[in-house]
Amino acid sequence: MANRPANLAALLVAVALLAACDRNLAPFDPAEQPRQPDLSKIFPAGAEDAPTAPEPSLELPPPPAAMRDEPALAAESGEPIRGTLRLAPELEGTQPSGAVLFLIARTAAAGPPLAVKRIEAPRFPLDFEIGPGDRMLASVPFAGAVLLTARLDADGNATSRTPGDLQGVADQPVSPGASGVEIVLDEKL
Repeated sequence: MANRPANLAALLVAVALLAACDRNLAPFDPAEQPRQPDLSKIFPAGAEDAPTAPEPSLELPPPPAAMRDEPALAAESGEPIRGTLRLAPELEGTQPSGAVLFLIARTAAAGPPLAVKRIEAPRFPLDFEIGPGDRMLASVPFAGAVLLTARLDADGNATSRTPGDLQGVADQPVSPGASGVEIVLDEKL
């Protein structure tokens, strides 16, 4: 009985809403045939003859002259880095069959790589070159101090590290255009 006033109030609100509804609905007639609605109240006579606005053009204007002369999103970059990859003598013969070599250039110790080169079925010693053409993002310049690492990956998946993979790091960061860089794969995961 305590809920009676709340129920009565809800009923009164529902009745008021129904009474205010002016949808002019007629009772259901099963014999009624569907017909087009009368649109004369919405569109006045002669509206279909009125001139229409031209459709907008989907063509883009040509780029400014400064942009036409440069490749899109290409950043200024230095020359490729060249060097040699070697296997440490104690790891020779432990190269996993079907392994893929990933040569990775980074501008910092952490974060995404600046450039990556994937080399299938490498034979050591291996001369390498990594440069602007190997960048992950064309808008990031191949410039500054670059740290090079290499990993011989057994499953060919750059994101996984499996036991038996071999890796090595260049002794120190190098600048684009450097040559004679040596990386020794001397660590077995």
